[in-house]
Amino acid sequence: MIFVTVGTQDKQFKRLLVEVERLIKVGKITEPVVAQVGNTKFTTDLEDSKMRIIEFTTPKEVAGFIQEASFIITHGGVATIIEGLNYGKKIIAVPRLREYKEHVNNHQLQIIENFGESGYIIGVSGVEEIEDALKKVDGFVPRKYVSNNESFVDRLEESIMM
Repeated sequence: MIFVTVGTQDKQFKRLLVEVERLIKVGKITEPVVAQVGNTKFTTDLEDSKMRIIEFTTPKEVAGFIQEASFIITHGGVATIIEGLNYGKKIIAVPRLREYKEHVNNHQLQIIENFGESGYIIGVSGVEEIEDALKKVDGFVPRKYVSNNESFVDRLEESIMM
């Protein structure tokens, strides 16, 4: 199973879901897909066994989908990316973009670029690159994620003490 998630943003991310649906229809995605669509208004004519649509769900259920998934296709949300990495999952991340009114700015491009350059994810800059990213999934080994929270707190404490 492939878990696709667009998070819980109040804005649409239909482009991602339309592309995943297309890739299923043309046979580039053959595994069943569970898609958490949040506020995105999206319906499919595919059978539920090929693409199951869920609007919102609990964090526990999301964690279950992530654990069960062979890999994840997600928006550029840090929380989703880190949760997937904590479970050792391969992730294809696609940014929500301001020009499509999917977000207030294009910060997800930078998030995806940083995680991708660090070897954590397969990052793409647009939905049209998902098909090529799928070709990389089998051979991709994500770098183990190590939080830098402790280092950040240490630097913050040093800064405060000055």
